[in-house]
Amino acid sequence: MAESLLQPLVAALSVRDDLTADEVRALHELPVHLRSCPRGSEIVADHTRPGRSSLVIEGMCGRVVQAREGRQITAVHVPGDFVDLHSLLLKVMDHSVIALSDCQVAAVPHGHLVALGERFPHLSRLLWLCTVIDGAIQRSTIANIGRRSAMQRLAHLVCELHMRLSIVGLAAPNGFTCAFTQTDLGDILGLSAVHVNRTIRDLRNRKLLSWSGSQVLFASFESLAAFADFDPTYLNLQKEPR
Repeated sequence: MAESLLQPLVAALSVRDDLTADEVRALHELPVHLRSCPRGSEIVADHTRPGRSSLVIEGMCGRVVQAREGRQITAVHVPGDFVDLHSLLLKVMDHSVIALSDCQVAAVPHGHLVALGERFPHLSRLLWLCTVIDGAIQRSTIANIGRRSAMQRLAHLVCELHMRLSIVGLAAPNGFTCAFTQTDLGDILGLSAVHVNRTIRDLRNRKLLSWSGSQVLFASFESLAAFADFDPTYLNLQKEPR
C-alpha cells in the first residue's frame, strides 16, 4: 500500500535525478498516516507546530496567507508535493494549507524524514530541492500577479499546472482536470471572481484555452506558453546529479 501511495513523490524526484533501488525502497518504506481531506478543509493550520510533513497523494491544495481583506493563495500543490516539508526546520507554520479539492494526504513523521536524510544524503538533498522549488514557484507567482495581464496570469498558471501534473501522469497532452472554483482562481491570481470569469471567456475567444467545469483544455500548449511568457526553468525539470 505505502509503495503505491508514495509513487507520486518517487516520480517527482526521478524527473530531476536518478534514484537508486535502495533509495526508492527507503521512500516506499516511510511510515505514513493517510487521511482524507474534503474540499475546503484545513490540511495544516497557521501558527501550529506540525510534527509531520504532509504529502499530497490525490487532489490539489493551496498555501494560504490570510489578510484582513481576504485570503491569498500563494502556491498550488499537486500529487507528489510535500506541502509543509519546511516545517521540519522552521517548526512554526506562518501560513495554512487548505484542500482545493477532495484530497488524500500522507503524513510522514519528521523524525523518520530526518533519519532518511541521515541514511541517504542524496535523498536529503533531493528533499531540500523540493523546498527550493517551492520558493521558485512562489517567486514565479509573485511575478505573475505583479507583471502580467489577467489573461497571461491564467494562461501561465495553466501551463505550470499542466507540466507539474504531467510528471505524475495526471495530464493529457491537451489539458487536465482541475476542480478550482472561480473564487479559488481569483485568490491565486489576485483577481475578482467576476474578472476570472471574463478572463476565461477572453482566452476562449482567442482560442487559447477552454475551462468548463473541471475540464481545462487547450489546442496548443506551445501557443498558450508563448502567450503567457511561460518559461519552465523555475520548475527544475531537467534530470542531472544533485
